[in-house]
Amino acid sequence: MATPAETTRIEEPDGHPGDRPAPVPGPIRDPRTLTAAGDLLRALAAPVRIAIVLQLLEHSRCVHDLVDALGVTQPLISQHLRVLKAAGVVEGERKGREVLYSLVDDHLAHIVVDAVAHVEEDS
Repeated sequence: MATPAETTRIEEPDGHPGDRPAPVPGPIRDPRTLTAAGDLLRALAAPVRIAIVLQLLEHSRCVHDLVDALGVTQPLISQHLRVLKAAGVVEGERKGREVLYSLVDDHLAHIVVDAVAHVEEDS
């Protein structure tokens, strides 16, 4: 049980005040880390880029596969892939005349999958 010094009046979602422990602040992060995390989230913020990440979650794909799957133009897919590549989200591997794009790691896919699942829960 919280002592009076540890209890704060916090407005509950229903608009009424309630007594519950004040949240404990998280660890202080290096500003460069926070800036890099913000840059990464901005890179993931476009709907087409979210769709690309979801497609690449299944397996590697080339640009024309993404064009067919998402129904957008090749220049637009290429532009979004450049943003994702610059942010370290995707990497490309040349296979003959094509470049196969894949996710760098699953951590980033979890961010996108969790965001989509969260939105679908509220629908």
